[in-house]
Parts: sequence; structure tokens; C-alpha cells
Amino acid sequence: MADRQYRYAQIIIDISHEKLDRPFTYRIPAALADQVEPGSRVRIPFGHAVRTGYVVELTDSCDLPEDKIREIGEVLLPGQGYSREKDSGFYIRLASWMKERYGATTITALKTVLTSRKTGKPKIRRQIRLLLDRDAAEEKLAFYHQKHQVARERLLRELIGTPVQPYDLITTRLHVGTPVIRAMKQAGVIEVDSYTDLRNPVSVSPDAAERKTLSPAQQRISDAVVESFEAGRPGVTLIRGITGSGKTEVYISIISRICRSGRQAIMLIPEIALTYQTLLRFYRHFGDRVSVINSSLSESEKADQWERARRGEIDVIIGPRSALFTPFERLGVIVIDEEHENSYKNESMPKYHARETAIQIARMRGACVVLGSATPSMESYYRALHGEYRLFTLDERLTGGSLPCTEITDMRMELRRGNRSILSRSLDSLIRDRLERGEQTMLFLNRRGFAGSVSCRSCGFVVKCPHCDVPMSLHRGGRMVCHYCGHQALQPKTCPDCGSPYISPFRAGTQQIETWLQEHFPGARILRMDADTTARKGSYEKILSAFANEEADILLGTQMIVKGHDFPNVTLVGILLADLSLYANDYRAAERTFQLLTQAAGRAGRGTRPGQVVIQTYKPDHYAIRLAARQDYEAFYEEEIRYRSLLLYPPAGHMLAVQIQSRDEDAAMLTAGMIRDLLQRKTAPAALIGPAVALIGKLRDNYRFVIYVKDVKYDKLIHCKDIIEAHLRTADLPARDLQVQFDFDPVVPY
Repeated sequence: MADRQYRYAQIIIDISHEKLDRPFTYRIPAALADQVEPGSRVRIPFGHAVRTGYVVELTDSCDLPEDKIREIGEVLLPGQGYSREKDSGFYIRLASWMKERYGATTITALKTVLTSRKTGKPKIRRQIRLLLDRDAAEEKLAFYHQKHQVARERLLRELIGTPVQPYDLITTRLHVGTPVIRAMKQAGVIEVDSYTDLRNPVSVSPDAAERKTLSPAQQRISDAVVESFEAGRPGVTLIRGITGSGKTEVYISIISRICRSGRQAIMLIPEIALTYQTLLRFYRHFGDRVSVINSSLSESEKADQWERARRGEIDVIIGPRSALFTPFERLGVIVIDEEHENSYKNESMPKYHARETAIQIARMRGACVVLGSATPSMESYYRALHGEYRLFTLDERLTGGSLPCTEITDMRMELRRGNRSILSRSLDSLIRDRLERGEQTMLFLNRRGFAGSVSCRSCGFVVKCPHCDVPMSLHRGGRMVCHYCGHQALQPKTCPDCGSPYISPFRAGTQQIETWLQEHFPGARILRMDADTTARKGSYEKILSAFANEEADILLGTQMIVKGHDFPNVTLVGILLADLSLYANDYRAAERTFQLLTQAAGRAGRGTRPGQVVIQTYKPDHYAIRLAARQDYEAFYEEEIRYRSLLLYPPAGHMLAVQIQSRDEDAAMLTAGMIRDLLQRKTAPAALIGPAVALIGKLRDNYRFVIYVKDVKYDKLIHCKDIIEAHLRTADLPARDLQVQFDFDPVVPY
């Protein structure tokens, strides 16, 4: 707190309601004068109750009569994870920006950006330590290999390279179970140590890092980013690099060089892609100056990491989008790997995108941003081509290996030849070949978008909305609805294109396919990985561990099996119903299909043996499938951007989804119509669509409607949002529980 004493505090009440979305004035009692400051969490009288609030500003005077001003009751301990002085103002400014850009109440924005305030008892942490010297360890490694003890061999090999590693990392990312660890401990090979403090549970010396020499292409990217940062022109850089091209090595080089100047780094990775190998490379390079935030940590454990960051004990934090708000005062670089992933978009209010928020944080901190992906989002590539981002390309694998051989199987022809099974003849034959050779197969069921879309199995025709060019969704009673504009039609009984009776929604699921595979390949060991089999804690790691230990021949699963996994013995990947994601009621369907198929294909041939991929589809000529098989991103972008430009979809234009919901259907519908009329009278966007029933028209007894607003200028959409918010603050709404939410450039359909 500064020496100067203030008399009043402007406080945001912890109630998320539009009519209370403003600061309230409170007097600061003399006893609390040294404790109250911007960012303080306080207890205050509000109405007839005592509420929590956040101080956003201190003032010497106010216009209210003294007898109308109430006093702050107490200052709550801030807990761990944020700086009480300089950083508090930063986070208040960031929250203000998020409220303005994404549409939310001030309190929801504040609670999003203010890091964990919960104090917690230090947790007991464990690490695994190798007890053998190198010669004895190598001898034991040979013994494990001879006995085919795959898990023990894998753990010991890692410990030989790095003798001390965190217990949780070994079990969750290396897929080594507790029985294996217990047996190796009893044999005197390892020891398990425990700690009860805030120290990072990673005891890896930086000297153990593998000092890899960057290729000329990699070095050029690292030099360009660091030199621009040092020259005071940090900016945003996009790296488009194929799988295995060495993007992670570039990230490490950039982070290492910037951290040497006393700055700090945030490394964002989608939760599902937090692989053991990636984390270990960072640990080996940065030692105990790196830490991790993810969903497996408890609130107290997260608070420990926020506290270590606030104290300056770490230089690098790795985690999903929530890691953006790590309290680094000397932030120098934010890296976002797999930047195209939908998980970077927050699903609750404020519906911020980690990429845009990272760029804003970097501007405020004077830091640079590095984006990386094999299949960049259309938005990022569009901005790179238009000069907003610097673009670099890595198109060669460091290992010198080649991408897997890919074939497209036309399931329409299989149907005409009498094959009605889930597998084409080609994929069936290749699976049998892998079973005979002792190699593994991954079968990816592309279920995204399957619910409700109607297509023809004979010719591949998909029933689309005539106004929006997106597939319509099938509802009860054979009624098809477009959830962008509300257009309705009855489900056809025969294909409008070829007259075939084989037109219907797909009904295939992983459980049915697993049963079919067990009957079709009676000797095969099959694992299934989907939402049902991974519902229990630890089941996700258990399945992956079993497959990594070669305890199964076939891994069948949904999209969770195609991201961030490296199984050297997998030489065949089969993609079932590859075109199903094209039928989603979403203008991004082709982009997501291309990304999914490219990721799935990348799982094959990652070891020494060549890989093969079979893409089964009813739409073999669709550009997303054809170009994914060739892994030709540039050609896909050129095809897709023409479609986006024609209909003013992002990134060629911008879109605002206004969602209205209430338990009272009439109230929600009435408000939706009122909002549309308001926008028509006071704004002139390029397109105003709806209101229409949302994709899920009723959720938890709430009726949901949506209006879409399109315009080339993002600021125009912010203006539309501001007009709606201003009206809601003064309007007499038809229902007390009525909610209006905003989503700019949504990544999921409504």
C-alpha cells in the first residue's frame, strides 16, 4: 500500500447480475486504511445482507452524502497466487478489457483473471529416484527387455536419463502403474520419496537436458522471434509445422533465450496433449524453474504453483488456458501449441479465447506471442497472410521419416458390392495383416456431429439448409431444423439427389463397433476409449498404459485417441465414418474434419516401421477429406476461405451469437424478438439472422433461443453488444431468471 491514505473504495459486488454491474462506494475505516487497495477482496454490507466484493479503485472524495455511505467490514486474506501491489491494477485492467470485448459482468471477468485466492495446506508430493548406478541399471534394463517386462523397461530407461522424476508424471504420462513401481521398489531398483512443501515436484537438473542443435529452419525462427523481442517489437508469430518437424525444440529455444534476460514464459498446451515426452523435455531443460498447472491438481496444489510464480521461484509455467493468468510480473513470451484447438475457447462467461487474450496480455506486458500447429486455425492463418502475424513454415520431419501412406476408401462402392459391415475390405485385410505381424492398430470413430444429420449412404448427399449452407439437424417427428436461421423441413424418405432409400442419420457407436470387432476378430485383444470407459478417475491413463505396454492389439476410440499420443508399434490407423463431422450444423465443419483426419493420420508410423492410414468415407471427393489424405494445408485453406468469404463467416467476417434463455419459453421468445427489433432500429450490421431455437432448444428446464449478427468489423459487433446490455439494465424484463449471453466468433454451434 502506498503512503497516501484514501477515504473511499469503489467495489464490485460478487453478484453476477446486469443491473448490479457497476461499482458501489464504501468508506474505508481507519483501522483498515493500510490493508485496502485495488484488488483487495472485502466483506461489506449490501442491502440486508453481508456480501463479498472486490476493490477496483480508491478515491479521496465522492458525490454521495456521508450518511448514505456504508463502511467496509473486513479485508479478506488474499491467499496465494497474486501480487498485492503492482499486479492488482494489471488484472483489473485486463478484466475490464475482457468485459468490453466478450460481454460479461465485471464480477465474472474479475473472478476469471484473478488467480486462485484459496490458501491450502502443503500437499504431500512424491518422486521416484533411481538407486542403481549406470552399469547396474543398464544390466537390469537388459534383463527387463529379455523378460518382456515392457512397463519396467520403459520406466528404467527414463530414469537412466533422468534419475529423479515426479511420481504423478510417471503414472499419468508414462503410463506406469502402481504395482510396477511397488515391485521395482521391493527389488531395490528405485525409491519413492515424499515432500510436504511448496517446492516443485520435479527434481531434474538442467544439466541433464539434451542439447539439441537446431536445424537452419528452426534457428531462423528462434532468431527472428528473439531479435524482434529484444528490439522492442515483440508481435505475434505463427509457426506452421508438420508433425515431427520440431516445433517444441523451437519453443524451448525461444523461451530459454528470453528467460535468460530475466523474463518469464507461459506455455499453453491443450489438456489432452500434455504428453509425458513434452513435459520431460521442458523439465530437463529448465529444471525446477518450470512447473505445471492442469486439471489433475487440487485447488491447494494449484495455489502452491500460483504462489511460487508470485514469489519468482519459477520462470516457465505449462498448462491449459487457465495458465494464462499465472501471476508473472516479468512476462516475456506466451507460446500456444496446437493453437487451433477448440479447448482454448472458454465455455462459460466471459467466453474468451485464449489466443486473443494472450495477445492482449502480451501487449500489456511487452511480451511476444508464438502460435504453433500442423493445421493452424483459419483465423490465425488468415491474419498471417494479411500481415498481422509473422508466418514461418517447418515442412520436414527432423527424423527424416515420411508421413504415412494414406488411402481413401469409398464406402458407397463397398455398399454397392454388398459389403454392409463397418469395415471396408481393404481395412479388414490390413487389420488381419497387423494381427499376424504383432503390430498394433488404432481405429478412430469420427462421431463429431453425428447427432441428427441426415445423409445418403448410396451417393453421399447431405440435407443442408438452403439459406445457410450447413447441414440441418433431425428432431423428433422427422422434423429437420437449421439452428442458424430457423428454417425447417421434413426428413425425406428417399435421397433428393439419387433417389436411393438409404438416407437416414447414422446410428453407430463405439460400444456396438467394439462388440462387432470382438466377433469378427475373435483372437484380437481390443481396448475401447470413449466417454463411458474413461468416466472413472485413472481409467484414461490405465487404458493408454495397457496399449503402450502392448497388452492390446486394437485401440478403438473417439477423438481423444488421436491427440498427443505416440505409440511406436502402431503401424495402421483406420478412420471410420470420416465424413461424419462434415454433417455437423456448423460452418467450421470442414475445418474440424480436416484437422481431425490430419491428427489421426499422424498416429501411424511414428516408430521405425512405416505407417499406413485408411480413411473410410461416403464423401471421398470432399476437399476436406481429399486434402487431409495429402496433408495439404495450403490447398485446404484456399478452398475453405472462398466459402467463408462468400457467406461472411470468420475469419473473412466476424460473428456474434446472442443467446437468450429462461424457464419461461414465452419470455425467452419475447426477449429474443425484442433484441432483434432493437438491433434493427439502432444498428446496421451486414447480416442479422434469427431468432431461432438453439441447437439444444431446452437445457436444464431452460428454453434457449439464439440470434446471429455478422459484420466485417469486430467493433461493430461490440457496439451491438453494448446496445443490448444498456437496454437490459433499464428494461422491465418479462422474467426474473432471463439470461442473455454473448459469444464472439463462436467455435461451437448454438
